[in-house]
Amino acid sequence: MKRLDGKSALITGAARGIGRGFAESYIAEGATVGIADINLEAAQQTADELGPHAYAVHIDVADQASIDAAIASVVDRAGKLDILINNAALFDAAETVDITRASYDKLYAVNVGGTLFTMQAAAAQMIKQGHGGKIINMASQAGRRGEALVLVYCSTKAAVISMTQSAGLNLIGHGINVNAIAPGVVDGAHWDHVDAMFAKLEGKKPGQKKAEVAAGVPAGRFAVPADLTGMAIFLASPESDYIVSQTYNVDGGQWMS
Repeated sequence: MKRLDGKSALITGAARGIGRGFAESYIAEGATVGIADINLEAAQQTADELGPHAYAVHIDVADQASIDAAIASVVDRAGKLDILINNAALFDAAETVDITRASYDKLYAVNVGGTLFTMQAAAAQMIKQGHGGKIINMASQAGRRGEALVLVYCSTKAAVISMTQSAGLNLIGHGINVNAIAPGVVDGAHWDHVDAMFAKLEGKKPGQKKAEVAAGVPAGRFAVPADLTGMAIFLASPESDYIVSQTYNVDGGQWMS
């Protein structure tokens, strides 16, 4: 028997990268997965590639109506919602004196508000169903400590850790386990974007920041999405039923807590 047999999952930001990796691993463990993304075309392509146990769901986590419609879509398609992974997020970097209101508002709307209100909508559905559930929020090592050029992003991920703690304490009475994963640096298109930002801000050559960061990881390399899937499966499975409000570092040894 597979660990997620018969489970219905929704993963935001799942058209590519870490979210897609989670979807692949959940399907391999027996789950049906809603591939939720603001880019419905990309979500549909990913769902088509992952096979009959995946389906596309449009979601804009900064819009309440879109969140509610996405949850309803999962219930309509799968009959229930057992697992949510709050993976959708945005990144930005700037000198503290150059941070704009627009950047602040955008990151908080997605990384904090999107996590909170998608979690809220999923929890309401799980409570209605009456048999509990699992909610996994994606934090970051950036939420564990500040970074000189990443004030806003770091603070949003610190907020995710805090929300995970509070929501976990509140929702466990309904049999809903809320926990989080804090990755370190994960290779992919996201980090190519980050590297380009740092090249501009720090006057580095393209690829230089990425190489420097990789060299600083105790494990000796960037993570790939597959490095995170074991924790995501564990936190969605019955094996984690007694785990509440925790944030797990999966970062190659970069942070200890």
